[in-house]
Amino acid sequence: MDRIRIVGGNTLSGTIPVSGAKNAALPLMIASMLTSETLTLDNVPRLADVEQLIGILGNHGVDHSVNGRREGQDTHYGRTINFRAESIVDTTAPYELVSKMRASFWVIGPLLARMGEARVSLPGGCAIGTRPVDIFIDGLNALGADIEIESGYAVARTRKGLTGNRYVFPKVSVGATHVLMMAAALARGDTVLENAAREPEIVNLAECLNAMGARISGAGTSTIQIEGVTSLGGATHTVLPDRIETGTYAMAVAMTGGDVTLEGARADLLESALEVLERTGTEITPLNSGIRVRRNGGGIAPVDIETQPFPGFPTDLQAQFMGLMTRAKGRSTIRETIFENRFMHVQELARLGARISLNGQTAIVEGVEKLKGAQVMATDLRASVSLVIAGLAAEGETVVNRVYHLDRGFERLEAKLQACGAEIERLSS
Repeated sequence: MDRIRIVGGNTLSGTIPVSGAKNAALPLMIASMLTSETLTLDNVPRLADVEQLIGILGNHGVDHSVNGRREGQDTHYGRTINFRAESIVDTTAPYELVSKMRASFWVIGPLLARMGEARVSLPGGCAIGTRPVDIFIDGLNALGADIEIESGYAVARTRKGLTGNRYVFPKVSVGATHVLMMAAALARGDTVLENAAREPEIVNLAECLNAMGARISGAGTSTIQIEGVTSLGGATHTVLPDRIETGTYAMAVAMTGGDVTLEGARADLLESALEVLERTGTEITPLNSGIRVRRNGGGIAPVDIETQPFPGFPTDLQAQFMGLMTRAKGRSTIRETIFENRFMHVQELARLGARISLNGQTAIVEGVEKLKGAQVMATDLRASVSLVIAGLAAEGETVVNRVYHLDRGFERLEAKLQACGAEIERLSS
């Protein structure tokens, strides 16, 4: 099993290209099941989760081909992949595939919309909370689906196809918003989704579906209107830049000091996180080409945060920010409101010398003068990169074990940090 070795103490300087967003690419790939024509996606990141989902879609009959790199195109730029579901050959998504990645459960929406039936294993993924699928099932029921749980599978059918309806999400859910938006695109009549997720990835999916012939308005607000159509066609669409990767590298610069341009990043996708970083003493400058992040080596100011759905501070940046706060000059409070088990990185940060106490869903971080390298263990995708951030500033050597979590969501992380002066390498077992 691979490990990452870091020798801390170097500042970061240079340019880091920001990859396409995993959280946008996955629902876009699943949307290819809604049409028999080709959906071409540009800027698809090279990630383990993307490869896993390609395999899952292939099980349903979705063919894919990867375009070659254009002449003169930087190798950091994401791939162009063509997806074509000319016919759906299997409406079952088996446990052995779905259990490895939660987002693969989302195929239930397109399968129901196009085929009128689906048998999808209940999901797996990171162990950061229960994340039940009740909202997905309740929403699809509102569109006319009959769904029962049988032997660990959601078995769904529609007698006469899906029918538009008004549905109010009992809590904001990005995944359920993705699924209901895809399902409603091919439902008869109009659908109104209220208390919908507002994340940029929702907007990106809506733009793609509209390019395919859907009629969706209001994406990015809490109320989304969908006028159902009888069929969707092919399209070409670009995956938006990864705001979580952007925030992660910005926090790495804030932790170590230095001056880095995050090429291709968009400040409008994570304004709340960038505002928080500025309060720590980090200089953030939006550019035409991306975002410049600079810290001159002065102390890191403590800042209190609370995770919230977009446009609030993202839960997917909570662990990284906690890593940053371990070196702050004072006490900070971090409250997690989205997932109930998302503090598993605390005990690993403590191995580096961090001082963190927990009270329910609140972490109190007492900044320390220095961290010291140690052997640590990644527990989930975002927790693992918080250990990298801490290791970049720790004295001596830090070794992060179980980095397959990192490969699920960060493309070429070691190479990108090496190019900016970090002493970091992958060790293969």
